[in-house]
Amino acid sequence: MRIAVTGSIATDHLMSFSGRFSDQFVADQLENVSLSFLVEQLDIRRGGVAANIAFALGRLGLSPVLVGAVGKDFDDYRSWLDRHGVDTKSVHVSPDKHTARFLCTTDSTQNQIASFYAGAMSEAREIELNTVTDRVGDLDLVLIAPDDPEAMLRHTEECRQRGITFAADISQQLAIMPGEDVRNLVEGASYLFTNEYEASLLLKHTGWSTDQVLERVGSWVTTYGPKGVRIEGKGHDPVVVDVVPEVEAVEPTGVGDAFRAGFLWGLSRKMTMERAAQAGCVLAGIVLETVGPQEYPLDRAEFSNRVAKAYGADAAAEIESKLRV
Repeated sequence: MRIAVTGSIATDHLMSFSGRFSDQFVADQLENVSLSFLVEQLDIRRGGVAANIAFALGRLGLSPVLVGAVGKDFDDYRSWLDRHGVDTKSVHVSPDKHTARFLCTTDSTQNQIASFYAGAMSEAREIELNTVTDRVGDLDLVLIAPDDPEAMLRHTEECRQRGITFAADISQQLAIMPGEDVRNLVEGASYLFTNEYEASLLLKHTGWSTDQVLERVGSWVTTYGPKGVRIEGKGHDPVVVDVVPEVEAVEPTGVGDAFRAGFLWGLSRKMTMERAAQAGCVLAGIVLETVGPQEYPLDRAEFSNRVAKAYGADAAAEIESKLRV
């Protein structure tokens, strides 16, 4: 199964400040703020929703095509992805912008001051999926993940025009996109991914009811954090899958991306949606126990053991037989 993943590719610069931001603000000088914080720690991590999902698919044995826009500073990141099974040849390189960057400082009370530089991501709207299919052949599925909004709309429309199956994962962009654009991204998707909050936001922005959304998509996959996953669709009974128990939560960044990758990997291996969701939940649990969305260990035997403990021996046997990690 040939999967293309479109969306953001970024680096995260995460810093820690041992004091409290609030101690540095002067009440009657808030209109003239000029502050500098001496940070004690800097972690630079590879990230971006599309890159995280493509990385996980590569680790699971597929060869996903990553589609997005980056800067000329992408060489090291590209090498990392290439080594882990990701096809990066369809990534657009901006001649003058840097790769998107998230810069965040967290103080001792978990308050944060952050900035996001979109940079080269804004050029993703220039990418045509036709150039991807010309290079790799027909695509079985295009996942349209958070990206430059115009790029998301363009990729979705091109999928419709070319008859390419697509999945919609609007995620963070739901907060800024108008209802008409959200409706255009959802209409005709074979799979729609949201978390619980995003599901409510999607209904608010589109003005649709749950039933009206389900009339427009194949299956709606909603994650509920510790309450598991629910998959609804007009063509099948609801599928409910619990999360993996006894997971030690360390850092949540990239957990949703890992679930999507595990789920799509399961579908690519001809599994039922229930089994695919179980694989997604196991991978999400592994990422939750790791600092960084692409730094997690992945071992076939350990993965299978986690499946067995959570979902039983039959699930473990089926999933392990498909793993190539």
